[in-house]
Amino acid sequence: MNAEDDSIKLVKAVSAGKVAIDGKCSKCTKSICCNSINQKIPTPKSKEDFDHLAWQVSHENINIFKDADGWFLHIKANCMHLLPGGVCGIYETRPWVCREYSNDFCEYDESIADASEYFFAEPEQLHKYCRKRFKKWDKRFELYE
Repeated sequence: MNAEDDSIKLVKAVSAGKVAIDGKCSKCTKSICCNSINQKIPTPKSKEDFDHLAWQVSHENINIFKDADGWFLHIKANCMHLLPGGVCGIYETRPWVCREYSNDFCEYDESIADASEYFFAEPEQLHKYCRKRFKKWDKRFELYE
């Protein structure tokens, strides 16, 4: 028996109700929460802080957002245990962070981009925000010359 056979068996077991998955999660075919990591970051305050965020959001699959819980680095990356059909291949032995995840309000209800106060997917979006926040944002490099 190989991993692909095990995956097919698990998908069938979930479909047949033999493996219990939370109600909302069982309706989510995209497994949205398993396709990214949201890492809380310190609240940016200075030009240097925001310049660092601009560097981060300049990388593929990296976004920055702020919501009611604070500022986050959003990394788009699929969990290696996600099976075809959006089923967790290690559901019964999944990590504690997965078990503790609350889906009371999750991306199934509304995307992070839509639910956030601020969402930056590109450096220019962040620069536009910073130009409003800091009067001399575009002159920040003059200090180093």
